[in-house]
Amino acid sequence: MSLKETINTDIKKAMLAKKKDDLRALRAIKSMIMLAETEKGSASELNEEQEIKILQKAVKQRKESADMYQSQNREDLAEIELSEVAVIEQYLPQPLSEEELKAAITSIIAETGAEGPKDMGKVMGVATKSLAGKADGKSISTMVKTLLNQ
Repeated sequence: MSLKETINTDIKKAMLAKKKDDLRALRAIKSMIMLAETEKGSASELNEEQEIKILQKAVKQRKESADMYQSQNREDLAEIELSEVAVIEQYLPQPLSEEELKAAITSIIAETGAEGPKDMGKVMGVATKSLAGKADGKSISTMVKTLLNQ
């Protein structure tokens, strides 16, 4: 079942269960998916990689909003954003642990033949593609820097 179909099913379940927070997050995801499908030049159906990118973008936006609300002492609004993050993260693949990320990047470094910090771009290109959805760009970058500087 595609992400869009899953979201539609879950929207119905949330409506029946009267879960307002879940419903708000699910409708936002559905809106982002429909927007991506109707963009000029896009295929009518999104592939899994595109769906993951949409979900990651939604999570990132809500986390940034929550941080902003917390800095302005608006815990009520930050709580809403963080509850939406929890709902959206259910649809993302499980992120890699730090050890799994280190192992994956170590094998990518060996595969690309990188020897030092000057080869970071080469490693990052392969790592971001192969680890898409499993780790965010910031953690990948940090781990690559750490491993190449050893």
